[in-house]
Amino acid sequence: MDVKESMRAILRAESEAILAIPVSDGYQRAVDAIVERVHRRGGKLVTAGMGKAGQIAMNIATTFSSTGTPAVNLHPSEAQHGDLGVLQPDDIVLLISNSGKTREIIELVELLHGLYADIPVIVITGVPDSPLARAADITLFTAPAPEVCPLGLTPTTSTTMMTVIGDVLVVNVMQAIGFTVADYAKRHHGGYLGAAARAKKEEK
Repeated sequence: MDVKESMRAILRAESEAILAIPVSDGYQRAVDAIVERVHRRGGKLVTAGMGKAGQIAMNIATTFSSTGTPAVNLHPSEAQHGDLGVLQPDDIVLLISNSGKTREIIELVELLHGLYADIPVIVITGVPDSPLARAADITLFTAPAPEVCPLGLTPTTSTTMMTVIGDVLVVNVMQAIGFTVADYAKRHHGGYLGAAARAKKEEK
């Protein structure tokens, strides 16, 4: 198989995986919970994951922050060495683990509930009957699709689905809070996006 054939196969596999993501009531509940905790109570969204999932969690946090929902990423290992202190009573947590049994993430659930027992936990995972899914208040599942990695091991398809799920949450929260171009321009001053936001603002 040459690169073009491989590319078509990868695009097809990942597209099919995205379309297979279960559309559930959990998304409405997650959006409502984020709006309640962040925009009504004044808390923030705290995301966390390990490894590749951790990079997705960081991306979700920065995207939320740039679109009007204050968010920070918490490294699960650093949380055990004092960074857990970033949590506040009205926050909400989004945890990501494809297997749903990542040790550091399971331990983080115990730690954050030890600090604030009633803090809501949203989970993105691929395994319904996993420790993390059972510990969650709201669970958003990826589709049971194999990784496109030829070894079947490297997070590829799974991280694509996690990213899309994050986009679904971000876009729907933006719509729920009525986030505007003017709001975006206030938060994004540099680069092409900053200029584009200011130009759109002036058009209105």
